[in-house]
Amino acid sequence: MKTLSAGLAAHVASPATTLATCWTLTRRDGVRLGFTDHDRPITLDGVVHEAASGLGSSEDVAAAGLSVGGAEVSGALASAAIAEADIAAGLYDGARVTVTRVDWRDPAEHVVLRIATIGEIVERDGAFRAELRGLAAELDQPRGRLYGHRCDAAFGDGRCGIDLAAAGWRGTGTVVVASSLRSLTASGLAAFAAGLFDRGRLVFTGGANAGRAVEVKFHDLAAGLARLELWQPMAAPIATGDGFTVTAGCDKRFATCRDRFGNALNFRGFPHIPGNDFVLAHPGRSRLPNDGKALVR
Repeated sequence: MKTLSAGLAAHVASPATTLATCWTLTRRDGVRLGFTDHDRPITLDGVVHEAASGLGSSEDVAAAGLSVGGAEVSGALASAAIAEADIAAGLYDGARVTVTRVDWRDPAEHVVLRIATIGEIVERDGAFRAELRGLAAELDQPRGRLYGHRCDAAFGDGRCGIDLAAAGWRGTGTVVVASSLRSLTASGLAAFAAGLFDRGRLVFTGGANAGRAVEVKFHDLAAGLARLELWQPMAAPIATGDGFTVTAGCDKRFATCRDRFGNALNFRGFPHIPGNDFVLAHPGRSRLPNDGKALVR
């Protein structure tokens, strides 16, 4: 139940109201943006909420208990603050959205309706539709360790223990030819064997994609030049001369950790856990003789 200030409660109870909805969006990089369905800008909490964005909302669904409520906001990419490239780059993924009902004549009189995060974003023909997920959605996220055959550490982090720079598992390259938004040929990586950067992480240090990271799908080497194919297309075109750093990839298998990286002592998986076939196995005539002896010594 929402608690209204005395002034807002009196206004809501009046025969005619001047209410509007404001969406205050805080991106993961700290940038705050504001949008409203009113026909004029509204300044709320120091943020100017644009009126020309064409933003609208679907019916807001709330549920009792821990059920996840939700809604959608949609609009045209008409605001200078919302760029298609930024959406493609993931800057709005997981952004925090505060939905507020405000008296547009006196913005000091307002009430927060809900706080949500942005989920899936669909962009098509110059318009977008963003899913708003309630705070209870955080309870759906996995917590704690998952026990499996493969390592659950991020390559090069504190649990992994490998110093990527000191161990020579990181390279610096320069784009020579950009075939597409997800394929490039680069110099500076001739000392690294083909396939080393498969599943690795590439971060652009120059050009239109500076600061953006992407996972490497395929790494090949020919005539002293490295060819890299990325899992996802970049938001902006890749250009000749763009610099980047790329880190070796790891498939999380114990054999790779032991043989390639010499890091078996820090392996964070459980390669000897019995699989489903072992757990579900039962005695049968086609199996080993059931003579009562131990199967594993």
